[in-house]
This record gives sequence, C-alpha cells and structure tokens, in this order.
Amino acid sequence: MNQIFPWVLQWWRPALEIAILAVGIYYAFIYLRGTRGAPIVTGFLALLLATTLITRLLSLQVLNALLNEFFKFLAVAIVVLFQPELRRMLAQLGNFPLMANAQQEREKIEVLCETVDRLAPLRIGALIALEQGIQLSDIVESGVTVDCEATPEMLETIFFPNNAIHDGGVILKGDRILKAACIFPLTQRLDLHKSLGTRHRAAIGLSEDTDAVVIVVSEETGQIAYAHRGRLVRNVSVEELRSFLTQVLVRRAEPRNWFRWTRGSTRPEKPA
Repeated sequence: MNQIFPWVLQWWRPALEIAILAVGIYYAFIYLRGTRGAPIVTGFLALLLATTLITRLLSLQVLNALLNEFFKFLAVAIVVLFQPELRRMLAQLGNFPLMANAQQEREKIEVLCETVDRLAPLRIGALIALEQGIQLSDIVESGVTVDCEATPEMLETIFFPNNAIHDGGVILKGDRILKAACIFPLTQRLDLHKSLGTRHRAAIGLSEDTDAVVIVVSEETGQIAYAHRGRLVRNVSVEELRSFLTQVLVRRAEPRNWFRWTRGSTRPEKPA
C-alpha cells in the first residue's frame, strides 16, 4: 500500500489531463459529425499530420520552422474555420433551459404535426424553422413580420398557394410565429441528390449555420422532411416527426439533460 500511494500521487494529474483531453476530443467529433465542418476537420487534420511527419522524417528545417509558427496561431485558425459550429455550440451551452416548460413544447409539437398532416396530403409546400438558442434574425434578414400565435390554421393560411407570403420560410419562436416569407441561406454542399429542391436545400443551409430545427413539406410529392445540425431526413411520417421533435425539444426542456447538445441525430439521411 505504501508503494502504491506515491505512484498515485505522481501520475494522477497526467491521467486526469489525458482523460479530459480524450473526452473533449471525442465529444468534439461527435458534435461535428454530419455537419458542414466535418470534412474540413478531416482534411485539416490529415494535411497537418502528413506535413508534420514529412518535415520530421526528412528534416526539412524551413517547413519545420513554418509549422512551429503555425502552431502558435492554431487557436485563431480553428476559430476562423469553425466559426458557425463554435457559435452554435456556445449558444447551446449558454442556453440551459432550466425554466423551460415541457408541456408548452409538447403543445407546439402537436401544432406542427397537425399542420404538416393537413398540408402533406394536399401537396402544399411548407418550410418552418424552429428557433432555439441562436437567434435566426441574425441569419435571416428578409421576411414579413407576423408576430402571432402559432396555430395549424394560421400556418395553413400562410402556406396556402397564391397567398402573398406563401413563398419562403416561417420562423417560430416558442408558440409564436415571428416572420413569414423568409429567405433561408442555401447549403453549399455538393454531395446532395439533384432531386432536392430549394426548400430542402434552404432547410439544410439554415440548420448548418444555426441550431434550428427546420421542417419541410414537399410541394411536388407531399413528403415530410426535417433538417437539424446539417442533416436532412426525408420521407418521414407524422409520428416519426413527432418522435424526433419530442427528442429534441421536450427532452431539451428537462433540466436533467444539460449535456443534450452532445448528442446528434443518428438517423442517416435517406436517399432521394
């Protein structure tokens, strides 16, 4: 016992540091997985590792000196490259919903599910963004201010064809409709199926830049889809949509799930 105690005193700090770094790196990759920043992380680390190995093995003094200087500014480079992801993560960390009402979230979910259940059979296109930690007004500058209670009848009226504000997206905050006829940023991804229309690309684009959940009803097929954290899940039923919204919104409103932000949707994107 006397021999073990000095060993513990000597190694507990390095072991703690390694554990903290391992957990931080793991959750960083989990958070970035499936987002627009994931390919950038992979390419950045691969390039950095390959360059470091080459300079060390071949003793390239100039490149080695440049790398040493680059490592001094690595933190700034990370902030520049992953600014949207970092902003979204910090907004969620600083937005613990300790006073949130899970019942209000359930009521909002029922409003949304009833709305898409009405629109989908009629093939009325819809694009609905649910604001969470990040204010969508910082991303979406266009649109018509509505500021009214979110009800299935009101949402159906907004998206009804030939309505003056039926084009574009709607922003919901809590149980209210903030804006309609909004133009969301389109995703720049090149790996998406060509059949995806503007609504789906706008849903992905907004979910890449913010923590919003975006619901889509296709005008061509009447299919329901949702986008979150840069992932698009297509052709879901109303029950599947309700289950996903409950997982994201209701559980997020419960105080015990402080680290819910670390969990992304594990459901893969369905092919078009």
